[in-house]
Amino acid sequence: MTRALRGIGVSPGVVCAPAFVVRWEFPDVPDRAVRPDQVDAEVRRLHEAVEYVVSHLTELGERVLQRAGPEESRIFDAQILMAQDRDFLASVETLIRNNQLSAETAYEFKALEFRNHWAGAARLRERLADLNAIQLRMLSHLMGRSAHELWSIPADEQVIVVAQEISPGLTVQLDREHVVGLVSEEGTRTAHAAILAHSLGIPAVMGAVGALAQIPGGTMLLLDGQSGTIILDPTRDELDDAKTQVSRRSRLELQLEAVVEAPAVTPDGREIQLMGNVDLPEEIEQAVRFGAQGVGLLRTEFLLTGRATLPTEDEQTDYFRRVASAFRDHPIVIRSYDLGGDKFPVAFKTSAEANPFLGWRSIRVCLDEPEVFRPQLRAVLRAAAGRDIRLMLPLVTLVEEVEEARAMMEEEAAALKAAGIRAAESVPVGVMIETPAAVLIADRLAEVSAFFSVGTNDLTQYTMAVDRGNARLADRFTPHHPSIVRQLQQVLAVGRAAGVPVSVCGEMASEALSAVLLIGLGYDQLSVSPPALPLVKWVVRTVPEPAARQAAESALSAASSSDVSEALRSVVGEYIDVRLLDPNSALPGRGRVATLPAGKPAS
Repeated sequence: MTRALRGIGVSPGVVCAPAFVVRWEFPDVPDRAVRPDQVDAEVRRLHEAVEYVVSHLTELGERVLQRAGPEESRIFDAQILMAQDRDFLASVETLIRNNQLSAETAYEFKALEFRNHWAGAARLRERLADLNAIQLRMLSHLMGRSAHELWSIPADEQVIVVAQEISPGLTVQLDREHVVGLVSEEGTRTAHAAILAHSLGIPAVMGAVGALAQIPGGTMLLLDGQSGTIILDPTRDELDDAKTQVSRRSRLELQLEAVVEAPAVTPDGREIQLMGNVDLPEEIEQAVRFGAQGVGLLRTEFLLTGRATLPTEDEQTDYFRRVASAFRDHPIVIRSYDLGGDKFPVAFKTSAEANPFLGWRSIRVCLDEPEVFRPQLRAVLRAAAGRDIRLMLPLVTLVEEVEEARAMMEEEAAALKAAGIRAAESVPVGVMIETPAAVLIADRLAEVSAFFSVGTNDLTQYTMAVDRGNARLADRFTPHHPSIVRQLQQVLAVGRAAGVPVSVCGEMASEALSAVLLIGLGYDQLSVSPPALPLVKWVVRTVPEPAARQAAESALSAASSSDVSEALRSVVGEYIDVRLLDPNSALPGRGRVATLPAGKPAS
């Protein structure tokens, strides 16, 4: 039997508990016809079931609002809209009347049609997950099955739930006192369930291909929600090692708390500007508390999460002002909508694409949809009045894209001025460097850009031709590949020559060893996830700049990703315990190792 599985760590924490395997199986719906005089009753049953499901989803949304926040609760708004979809329900009703079918038979038939239509479209994964969740509830209600039949998690023990797919509705219903971890074969870091698991503090690994086949119910699991590692039937030594690492991590956290208020300066006096990446409003306070010197990446997609309508200009303005007020003396870099790939909100009605990550996304969507982009530009301009706010364009590959965006911003600035609305006359417009194409024309982009920020996630994805959400290729997705290291050096050199500031806002900056590499290459502006701010600052204050430069020089001459990683570990290891930093080696990350339940671990 496999001793370990690897997935995508989506919610940090280390836990150990027996597996509770849940198989998402729709009820076995018989093909049942009804008499003509029963058709009206079946239609009534259909609509009564919809009312029940909508009521239940509304209740879940209210619970999420209390436990997680308003943004997370919008996930259920999307499901409610889908459950009430008039066209879909009309097609089910037509099938009932024309073919004299039972409500559950007709509903399953139409849901199957939709699922087949959406299957294979990466950007529709979330909508497919929503459809699955709704279908399960509808069929269960129509067939007289209660949710309790599907979920019988023991209330008197701690378990790690293992499933093919974990829906947001399931996630929010989990009692974290009993469900201490989640494993799913499907899902990515951007999945709704992943966001909820993180918000609720439940360690989770998604994209663990083969988990259901390889993890029998009751198997003791050691789960690391940061590295994405799952060890089956851990040995006593592995458990002790995990506990040791968590203990070390706890001691390290005491050291991290001590540096929160300290400046990010290397032991030999080089200052590094550490800013925060903010996804959700809840992270603003955390970024401030951990000493972020501004926001290097303010993602705006959450404004669209689960909504049937676009956010208004006023709504966006208020949010941008709120963020800027929290970082009064520091810059705020707002990224325009980075839609597409697997992130298309309900508000967008788009057709499927064969290769969505190479398709209509990011700046391409913004430029093609001015009714979406222009209100955001106006909101940025209004919020920037009297504040240091900048705009960053994602996935730029053409100089013309920057020029067109800037022209639209100038038009909106002029319109606001003409209308007498208080707003900045302009804001600095920069670009994310996320593709080899952008790296190769960085000198031209510098002519039209106020700043660069390297997005290492997509740069790695497009350079290595590896889908970063594909768990099967997780080992090949590494920003330590020499091609990435050399591009990072090239972009910085071009920026310096042109007088354009260059920062890194990708996940690479949030990983301690990689942060040392970036500092060694010469970067002095990093934007990291708020939880990583203390650790990165501690590393900055611990590793001398000459050592960082030595590590970078070794990385630049390395032939492979493993050589780059080894060069970093070797140099940095002279100053700190790298076992606490490497996400793949020793089960690091904040969390806990739950008390070992009854049962003897494998020896």
